[in-house]
Amino acid sequence: MAVHTILKMGDARLLRTAQPVSSFDTPELHQLVADMEETMALANGAGLAAPQIGVDLQLVIFGSGQVIPRYPEAAPVPRTVLLNPVITPVGDAEDEDWEGCLSVPGLRAVVPRWRRVRYQGFDLKGRAIDREVDGFHARVVQHECDHLIGVLYPMRVRDFSKFGFTEVLFPALVGMDDD
Repeated sequence: MAVHTILKMGDARLLRTAQPVSSFDTPELHQLVADMEETMALANGAGLAAPQIGVDLQLVIFGSGQVIPRYPEAAPVPRTVLLNPVITPVGDAEDEDWEGCLSVPGLRAVVPRWRRVRYQGFDLKGRAIDREVDGFHARVVQHECDHLIGVLYPMRVRDFSKFGFTEVLFPALVGMDDD
């Protein structure tokens, strides 16, 4: 396994639309997922998208099944490897909550997201995934899948009075990377 450098906002590669995964259950894909998991764990991330490490594929990983220290109020999200995802809002309701990102270190903002979504795609072996989720789980999957279409969370911010440095907004989180 290898830890990869996480690209930061300003790198043009983060603005591209990722390509669909065409071959499942390959040694290369397994290695990529293992590398992403190690990279995410080392950065204390809630999720990671392949474009964040410069890999132009529709692949995201998120969750761990445990409470994430930077989001202690949030329910645990199951560990998920999701390829070629499609997200569909369920209803019109939105929630606004604080987000950070490994590609936008040191900053946080209130971001609107669909409250409830259905996400579909495939796991590492090419088996179909079809889930309907809400709350923090829905927020995480939307955030990670945005990376696949070249969208970083600051692009979704509506009220820039709720955007700032983590160390100022949340001093207790200083020392933890953002995501």
